[in-house]
Amino acid sequence: MTTDLMNQQQQQSDDTNSPVPRALSPDVQSIIDRARSTRPLPGARGAGIVSVVWAGLMYVSFPPLDWGPVAWLALVPLAVLIRIPSRTRWMYPITYAAGLLAFVPLLQWMRLGDASMFLAWFALAIYLAMYIPAFVWLARTAVHRCGVPLIAAIPVTWVALEYARAHLLTGFGWYYLGHTQYRWITLIQISDLVGAYGVSFVVAMTAAGIASLVPSDTLKSWRLVLPDENLDTPRLRPMMATVGVCLLSFFGVLGYGSLRRSQADFRPGPRVALIQGNFTSAVKHDPAEAQQIFTRHYQLSEQSLAAGPDLVVWPESMFRNALFEMQDDLTAADLNRIAPKIPSSLWFDTGTRQLLSDTSQAMGAPLLVGIESAVADREAYQHYNSAALVTPDGGVTGRYDKIHRVPFGEYIPYRAALPWLEQFTPYGPDSGIDAGRQAVVFGIGKWRMSPMICFEDTVPHLVRNIVRSTQDPETGKPVDFLVNLTNDGWFHGSSELDQHLITSIFRAVECRTPLLRAVNTGISAFIDGDGVVQAPEWFFDGDGQGRESMVDPATGRWRKQLNAALVHTVPVDHRRSVYVLAGDWFAMACGIISLLCVVVGYSPRTRKGDTAVSGSEADNERSITGEIRQSPS
Repeated sequence: MTTDLMNQQQQQSDDTNSPVPRALSPDVQSIIDRARSTRPLPGARGAGIVSVVWAGLMYVSFPPLDWGPVAWLALVPLAVLIRIPSRTRWMYPITYAAGLLAFVPLLQWMRLGDASMFLAWFALAIYLAMYIPAFVWLARTAVHRCGVPLIAAIPVTWVALEYARAHLLTGFGWYYLGHTQYRWITLIQISDLVGAYGVSFVVAMTAAGIASLVPSDTLKSWRLVLPDENLDTPRLRPMMATVGVCLLSFFGVLGYGSLRRSQADFRPGPRVALIQGNFTSAVKHDPAEAQQIFTRHYQLSEQSLAAGPDLVVWPESMFRNALFEMQDDLTAADLNRIAPKIPSSLWFDTGTRQLLSDTSQAMGAPLLVGIESAVADREAYQHYNSAALVTPDGGVTGRYDKIHRVPFGEYIPYRAALPWLEQFTPYGPDSGIDAGRQAVVFGIGKWRMSPMICFEDTVPHLVRNIVRSTQDPETGKPVDFLVNLTNDGWFHGSSELDQHLITSIFRAVECRTPLLRAVNTGISAFIDGDGVVQAPEWFFDGDGQGRESMVDPATGRWRKQLNAALVHTVPVDHRRSVYVLAGDWFAMACGIISLLCVVVGYSPRTRKGDTAVSGSEADNERSITGEIRQSPS
């Protein structure tokens, strides 16, 4: 037995320069496994420091500070944790705590809607922080168990988790790494191929490239690696290859962006007036404010008439009277049975429709308003958050019902199974709205447009589906522009308003479709198909402060919480988008690759033939094998 073991160890020693070590006998493998399990780990201090640095860099990359260039370095600290061969003590709890350290302050605007939303604020931060240790674990699995290069593993797994975050628990497509680059218009043009995920990929790859160049002695000085732990020092050729791949990807993306921008041929579309009131929202609207809200929006609309708009848009829920629609043959008795809490007289009252029609006639143009609606048939009634199109000649001619509802704001997920979730919302047990069924197309002269409501413009796959589903059946051409009606008055001029606008910029680029935003308290905007927020041709300051733009010239930042009317000619974009045609193929591919790495990395190792371990793990095996060779058998 001793002779056989020594012979096998001698053969293993002869092969130490092989890129993949030969399989070991079960006895030797058992000794190696025991040695691994007892090998000390680097301390937690270094991991704690770099994790806190990551949290700080992430926070300053987004509004309110909005230091976008810092984002290119934000993932470097986590990439270093992924690069080192052995995990440190408490690595995953530490990175989770760092996630909380970043997301709690980034999401602080949630508390402004209502005191009860403090609970939802922390609940969302707790959930989002889970993605940080998940990212480190996934990337380490890809690097150290599957041998995936660092500059590939980090962007692939990061994008995979951004994609998961956009879908799980109804989705939260905010604070993507790529969103920090919204000012770099040429860079973000790749979004029409692969979505905003592509921008995140490039930024994450760059951070991985930087982390791979950090000298091993530096990592030891940071106490991320044990003094006797084997860590390869970056060699010149691999360093040049890493830098070359990163630069090639970076300049390739910029080259594509320059090409696509040169193909833009914006043509004048309809002239649209976006009406922005300034009304701080509360959970329960004060009925006494309804008249004031209507009067202010009516006056702002009148001011905009000097520019001759083809369409006037009021924000979400800014027409406070509800719109009631019912099946023609329903009686008062039927309605009392279907909707016992709604007075049956409201279903037969035509006052709201008449007021909408009169307002549109006074404007001399179609009016798109955010309004609550109730729709009854013989079986039940539904309550919607809607956008209604009103024309001077036809009155209310169409209605869009919001498809993607905000959890705990417009409905409580899993309410029947988990009734205790109601404590996460400030509304009563009978609150909530129903989900709309489909996108709609409204005609404005010879142009076609589709509305969205509230946070729908932050959901990439939803906006893509709206554009794709509303293509002209004869020409295949998508709608000419999108209109988002939003009420951001809940958030009192906080960084939420900035981040909401930034996120919607990527929707315009992804779909190559201009996106217009009429937002209570701001930030209303005209966004062209390149993602540029265009200065309106006419700006009417409803507060009489002499302001001439939504941008403060002293600070360069967008103004918030003001009354204004913005009028601009829509820049219709005739370019087509691969993202609209193919969807999230790129992000899905990153997700599949990440899952495959987990399956391969944690599958039972074969004892014959090749062994799927990384170079660092192979080095550990060689050093332990050398110790075995010197010990008595």
